[in-house]
Amino acid sequence: MSATIIDGKVFAAKVRGLVSESVAKLKAEHGIKPGLAVVLVGEDPASQVYVRSKGKMTVEVGMNSVEHKLNADTSEVDLLKLIDELNNDSSIHGILVQLPLPSHLNEDLVINSINPAKDVDGFHISNVGLLGTGQKSMVPCTPLGCLMMLRDYHGSLSGLNAVVVGRSNIVGKPMAQLLLGDSCTVTIAHSRTKDIQSVTRRADIVIAAVGRPEMVTGEWIKPGATVIDVGINRIDAPEKGEGKTRLVGDCDYVSCANVAGAITPVPGGVGPMTIACLLANTVTACCRAHRLTEPNGLTA
Repeated sequence: MSATIIDGKVFAAKVRGLVSESVAKLKAEHGIKPGLAVVLVGEDPASQVYVRSKGKMTVEVGMNSVEHKLNADTSEVDLLKLIDELNNDSSIHGILVQLPLPSHLNEDLVINSINPAKDVDGFHISNVGLLGTGQKSMVPCTPLGCLMMLRDYHGSLSGLNAVVVGRSNIVGKPMAQLLLGDSCTVTIAHSRTKDIQSVTRRADIVIAAVGRPEMVTGEWIKPGATVIDVGINRIDAPEKGEGKTRLVGDCDYVSCANVAGAITPVPGGVGPMTIACLLANTVTACCRAHRLTEPNGLTA
């Protein structure tokens, strides 16, 4: 295995350190404490764990953490009322509604009811449009984390050939826009792409974000390419015992690592960067709300 491992845990800790420094500066120089509000509807176990982790890290970097836990049968009217209250709360700089929502709630309507300036997930249609046209926006956390790691490893991305495998609104499409913004030549590959293996083998950078366990193998990778594996999939692990599972990415790690120049592991790669970038986005939103200089290293 020859590839350099891009350690997301280490890099995320670095980002959280920058966030903590920025928060301390905001408090000392301006008397401002950034605030992040997270709204959880229902009792999805994975969402509950994720929300607890977000709240803990928000407090650790010195920000205010506000959690609103609503019953699964909460009406759309009541949820929109809460979001409107948070939109108008000057102590809250970032609002995140944990997805997925119960089926009776319209996710698009809920997301687009958030003030775009407080939309730290970067999912509001206004932020999508701003990102797509190269303007200042709130950027989705996972693609932002991938971009940060790529910049750190490569320095300049200008002129590199990048392939994004996956076209979701949450990762694939915004990832492509960010890479374009850094002057990469970008291809989006997906389920209908013909001879997808030959497409990815031309890439200097491969972003795997398709949601299929170990789909991308070493045969898809150009020798020396950088592989960013966004996937988090749980599969059976009979070698661990009956009923046991393990986490894998969208890449077959061993075969890709034998060819790639650098690769992110799963777990411990992109995952830790998502929450770190959520905190970074909250600081960015706070600085913009108060017309202050945004900290270096935390934005796209």
